[in-house]
Amino acid sequence: MLKKLWLMVGVFFGTIFSFAMVAMAAEEGAAATLPPQVKMWIAIAAGFGMAIATVGGAISQGRGIASALEGIARNPSASGQMVTPMIIGLALIESLVIYTLVIELLLVFKL
Repeated sequence: MLKKLWLMVGVFFGTIFSFAMVAMAAEEGAAATLPPQVKMWIAIAAGFGMAIATVGGAISQGRGIASALEGIARNPSASGQMVTPMIIGLALIESLVIYTLVIELLLVFKL
């Protein structure tokens, strides 16, 4: 049941994001000639894409911090060895959300 739900969500967002590719493929002055429906779907895709990236980043950062704190709680002497990789991992997770924001802004500013 859960796999079917994820498949349906993936197909839904894949369809929405396919409209966004039309805007990215358009030339510089061609954005004004896009049909209003395509502009609407680009805006919707940008909103959903940023929401998904934010939720995914928050969940993965929370799980990473929880795992690191659990490891530190089990072995307090290893805390110095766990903090630096945890911070690097959190920065990499956050960079994916920032890349999504940049792509979303590029899509929206093409409108």
